[in-house]
Amino acid sequence: MAQEKTGQCMCGAVKFTALTDALTFQICHCEMCRRWTGSAFMGVSVPNDGLRFQGVAHIRTLQSSDWAERAWCGRCGSTLYYRLTGDTATTTELSLGLFDTPSDFTLEEEIFIDQKPGSYAFSGDHPRATRAEVMAKHGVSLD
Repeated sequence: MAQEKTGQCMCGAVKFTALTDALTFQICHCEMCRRWTGSAFMGVSVPNDGLRFQGVAHIRTLQSSDWAERAWCGRCGSTLYYRLTGDTATTTELSLGLFDTPSDFTLEEEIFIDQKPGSYAFSGDHPRATRAEVMAKHGVSLD
C-alpha cells in the first residue's frame, strides 16, 4: 500500500509530495554522485506518477549523462533528485535528506561499491553492487 511522504529543500522553495510503496533507500558511490553531493547519494525511488512538486520555478536540472539528469534547488542549492531520461524511465530518485521523516526509510542497497572511498562505510547486511554489476543489470555496455 502506497504511503504519502513529504519533504522540501533547505530553504523551502521546492516542496514535494511522494507516494511510495517501499520505505527504502539506495546509496550510490559513483564518482558523479560523490561530486554532486559532496558524499554518497542516498536516494529514495519514487514512481514519477506519484510525485508532485511545488516551487518548480526553482528547480534547476543538468543532463549529467546520456541517460540521466540531476536536479537541485536554484535558490539554496539543495540536491533534489536523479532521474533517468529515456522513454522507459518511470521513477525518480529523491534525496533522502529532503524527506520530513527520513528515519522512516531503511537502507536497501549500495551501488558502485567499488568506487566508494575507503574512509567511510555504511553498516548492515544489505546487497552491495559494483559498477560493472549495475551497468550489466541495466543493459549498459562498459566498452
